[in-house]
Amino acid sequence: MASSSVDVAILGGGLLGWSAAYRLAKAGRRVLVIDALEPGTATNAGAGIIAPGTSVRINEESIDIFSAAVEYYPKLLAELAADGETNTGYATVGSLFIARTDEEADRLPETLELMRTRRAAGMGNIGDAHLVTGAEAKDLFPALSDLPAAIHSTGPARVNGRLMRDSLRAAAEKHGAKLAIGKGSIVTDDDVATGVTVNGETIVAGQTLICGGAWSAALGEQLGVFLDLYPQRGQILHIDMVGQDTSAWPILTGYHSHYILTFPESRVVCGATREHDSGFDPTFTAGGMHEVLTEAFAVADGLRVGKVAEWRVGLRPFARDEKPILGDVPGWRNLFVATGHGPSGLQLGPVSGAGVADLMLGDRPRFDLAPFTAARFG
Repeated sequence: MASSSVDVAILGGGLLGWSAAYRLAKAGRRVLVIDALEPGTATNAGAGIIAPGTSVRINEESIDIFSAAVEYYPKLLAELAADGETNTGYATVGSLFIARTDEEADRLPETLELMRTRRAAGMGNIGDAHLVTGAEAKDLFPALSDLPAAIHSTGPARVNGRLMRDSLRAAAEKHGAKLAIGKGSIVTDDDVATGVTVNGETIVAGQTLICGGAWSAALGEQLGVFLDLYPQRGQILHIDMVGQDTSAWPILTGYHSHYILTFPESRVVCGATREHDSGFDPTFTAGGMHEVLTEAFAVADGLRVGKVAEWRVGLRPFARDEKPILGDVPGWRNLFVATGHGPSGLQLGPVSGAGVADLMLGDRPRFDLAPFTAARFG
């Protein structure tokens, strides 16, 4: 069996894997990313809302990583641009936090105060936030249903997960990173991760990083390491509003878990289901389609005239305690992990990959990794 060597082997070619690879390759490390091209990877399906400060669903214990994420995005975009990569789909378009009923409208002032408190504490991507009437909201998002009120925030942004991953990959490869297609496994010697095998070849690696998304738990099982995560299926609808320029329409969120956002020129993305019992089954279901359409038309009835362009499905790596899994792997030397972001992968993926890369380089991580250690699972 042939063998070669690298400084770092990364198992997983999604947004997290390439984010870490970019940071490590820029620091001069010889990096190999191994991508199994599993069907249903979360990066390929995700919608890409970058606006944690306007959400009522984020885990407040994780507020620091969300703040770090929105702070890191502009820096990363500037670095990628310097490496000639500008096609990421990132744009600041603002958002509407909508009330679907009068009861929800009564809650908006309290939610507005939460957003303003977060902004005052330094969280980015909120901007100016203020109450608007249903009619004013419809002026901003013409397909909106007749709703009572909303909060308009100017700072939220969107990103195209596939384009961002591809930009990170291209930039990392410019700095020497390599890609191998195939299913990798970890090679060990006593309590040391010594490298990986892929396509019949053993690659000696000074460090190994697990970024396998929903498949990360299986990689941990090879080593007797329990990573308490599982695949959560998300089904997402893409609509083309033919003849309409939707590129500047704001993101739609609210007290419900579904969302709507837009991309140039006429693309509208509606999502998403959160299916905790799907297993590794990346198929579309009639029930999932019905849920997405029902939720979408309830808040944006004008989308009924749109053309169905695409259905996407992704298997999110969902940690049972709803916090990412980041840092070194307990009980093992030279082994690290970055996974478990659930529905927040496109928001947190770039900074998480960079934060774990900091640790691997011996630098101080750009945010505190301690709350996200895999050691919490015992």
